[in-house]
Amino acid sequence: MTTIIPLADIDSALVEDLLDTAFEPSRRQRTAYKVREGTEYLGALSYAAIDEQDRLVGTIQCWPVALTTPHGKASPMIMVGPVAVLPEHQGLGYGKALMTAALAALNPEAPLPQVMIGDPEYYGRFWGFTNTHTGGWSLPGPFDPARLLVRCDNPAVLPEKGMLGPWLR
Repeated sequence: MTTIIPLADIDSALVEDLLDTAFEPSRRQRTAYKVREGTEYLGALSYAAIDEQDRLVGTIQCWPVALTTPHGKASPMIMVGPVAVLPEHQGLGYGKALMTAALAALNPEAPLPQVMIGDPEYYGRFWGFTNTHTGGWSLPGPFDPARLLVRCDNPAVLPEKGMLGPWLR
């Protein structure tokens, strides 16, 4: 039985250890970290998965980011991820449960577009993420354009071009 709880209820050192195990300590050099640099994760959209022995086995964090157009207009978005599950617990549904919890917590009256770097087939099939609208977007570091994904109720609001980075309001 999986229990999903707010990430803020977990010791941050345990979360960092899990992320290091799931992604290696070099994870901090990835472009996604530059996109959300200087921001705090969104507590209302970030969760932990606890297994039946009360062990932390997975986490998801969501972050405030913005796509800034070449004319300087910032469009706020939510960056989903990292979604991390301990290697020995992968394929057991923890990642799906975490993604479902985070996306279900979005405010349905004012949902911001969600963006992530991930597998388009997997995240598209289960949650409707696509790279169809991200071809003109840039990131502050190397990335595979096919893996830059967005999920939005009304894609007409998405800027055609821009740089994704932290939203520091």
